[in-house]
Amino acid sequence: MSVRSAGIAETVDRIERADGLDPIVTAARRAVRAALRPTALRDALHGVRLGHPVHPVLTDVPIGSWSAAAILDAVPGTGNAAALLITVGCVGYLPTALAGWADWAELHDDQQRVGLVHALVAASAFGCYVASLSSRRAGNTVRGKAWSYLGFALVNSAGYLGAHLAYRQAAGASRVESIPRTFPAGWHPIGDLDDLPDGGLVRRTVAGTDLVVVRRGRHVNALADTCSHLGTSLARGAFAAIDGQGCVRCPAHGSTFRLSDGAVVHGPATAPAPRFDVRIVRGEVQIMLSGAR
Repeated sequence: MSVRSAGIAETVDRIERADGLDPIVTAARRAVRAALRPTALRDALHGVRLGHPVHPVLTDVPIGSWSAAAILDAVPGTGNAAALLITVGCVGYLPTALAGWADWAELHDDQQRVGLVHALVAASAFGCYVASLSSRRAGNTVRGKAWSYLGFALVNSAGYLGAHLAYRQAAGASRVESIPRTFPAGWHPIGDLDDLPDGGLVRRTVAGTDLVVVRRGRHVNALADTCSHLGTSLARGAFAAIDGQGCVRCPAHGSTFRLSDGAVVHGPATAPAPRFDVRIVRGEVQIMLSGAR
């Protein structure tokens, strides 16, 4: 890593630790959660049905449009096309920002500090592009291009912060991705059926992997105990019946997983919970990672 890139990374590391931002973070989080109260809206913005966060997908429109506009602004006679691309980027920015705020409101404190700066820089870029369009309409092309290039610099800075969130802080990344690759094949005992509380959530550990186990009568379900959103123990959560299906709800941010197949019922999680097949042999409960042999 170069000295310059190390300096940039250290600056962002300081943002992670900047607890002076916390009052702003708290107020913004409260406002976002109040504005996005409907569960169906939150699930759509998180990307529950998509299977991973929708925010990164949506960024393709504003970033792609604004990048193309920056190229066209360097080519004579392409002012109208550049303005059109800037407009498309501005329109695409709005749902992108909304999805980003929805994800941001359910992150850890250090992630939210970086995410807040990321969002403010992106909003500043949007403001520059709006000013660029205004200047162009007023006939001041030079000023319009200046605003556009300033916006382009800011949107790239926002992109760097977004990459830090995704790749350094793992915001939006599944916390259970390694389980299907590392859990040993075959059947493994987790105790006697009578030792499992009926209707409660209990944690069991097999080969270093924690499981959340739910018994209802003689029926037993088992999922990985780690919430795919931010790694919270699901065994500390609660059982919930949704549409006639048994589910487990994460205690941290409310992510809800269906016990029968591990599917995400409600976000902010988007990756399913690894599910384990269960059998009872002479009163002993045994589990095997679903699909393993």
